[in-house]
Amino acid sequence: MSGHSKWKNIAHRKGRQDASRGHMFTRLCRDVYVAVRRGGANPDVNYALKVALEKARAGSVPNDTLQRTIGKALGNVEGVAYEEFIYEGYGPGGFAVMLELSSDNRNRTAAEVRHLFARHGGNLGETGCVAWMFARKGLLTVAKESLGLSADDLTLLALEGGADDVEETDEEFLLYVDLEAASGLEEMLRGAGATFEGARVAYVPSTMLTVPQEDEERASALLTLLEEHDDVQSVYTNAEFAD
Repeated sequence: MSGHSKWKNIAHRKGRQDASRGHMFTRLCRDVYVAVRRGGANPDVNYALKVALEKARAGSVPNDTLQRTIGKALGNVEGVAYEEFIYEGYGPGGFAVMLELSSDNRNRTAAEVRHLFARHGGNLGETGCVAWMFARKGLLTVAKESLGLSADDLTLLALEGGADDVEETDEEFLLYVDLEAASGLEEMLRGAGATFEGARVAYVPSTMLTVPQEDEERASALLTLLEEHDDVQSVYTNAEFAD
């Protein structure tokens, strides 16, 4: 998972740097909308909504804007209706890509995404062509600098709390957990002094695929452009770069 996580970190940092405030508000509100449509408006039982609301508030989205977004998702407020869907495909060299999308014009989105894949040596596939390579998990991020526990103690505590895996990077720990156990694990670790940098729902690849050197430039460009597309909520891949 290290290659996947490294690419996601780079892509997210680039996305935050490049996005305007208004664009970020739109993306954050759309995350809330999609989460409500999938699991209802109660964040106590809808972990995806809990995560989306936390991210939106951290991004300074006003509460009345969030409430209108929830109302739209429930059908209580008139406004643009977004359709949520997943696309699957292959990047150059054959690595798997899964996209979570939300759009008010699915035909337009499909054409644009298909063009990005084709332009960079990949192809958009049929439903189910790569989904079997991924598991839907909760992903909790803990910064090392805020950690009041040793790495070993955090790992043991996380595994006792239901985590499937703990991954260490230079700056943080990434905790993967079944969605049903995510809130409980988060509460347990907060009680132990851990400070969370973020929490989200993620598709985690079961195996990684190293991108051939000759395809690295096209693969990186494809993943970055998909991440930056307005209708793409999340990009997941099993691509691993040699460097």
